[in-house]
Amino acid sequence: MNKAQLIDAVAYTTGNRKTATDAVNAVLDAIKTAVASGDKVSITGFGAFDMVHKPARTAKKPGTDQIVPVAESWAPKFKPGSEFKAAVNEGGKATQAAA
Repeated sequence: MNKAQLIDAVAYTTGNRKTATDAVNAVLDAIKTAVASGDKVSITGFGAFDMVHKPARTAKKPGTDQIVPVAESWAPKFKPGSEFKAAVNEGGKATQAAA
């Protein structure tokens, strides 16, 4: 599912594509802004978005085995909630049974 399909799914529930577009964009922007500023976003039953620090390190280039430095960085992280995990687990079982 891409963003347009997500908006369509929300529009099906709300009955209005414009409202659904605004709602989806608002939620995604709020999550992105909060995580980028260092806050953790927890949505009960769905999961938690957080920011993790990746310290500077060295790595090998494949093929040449040359050692190169990798700068420190920050990355977003998502940890699914128990209800989300259960839904995915049940969906996976249904998909395997249909195959």
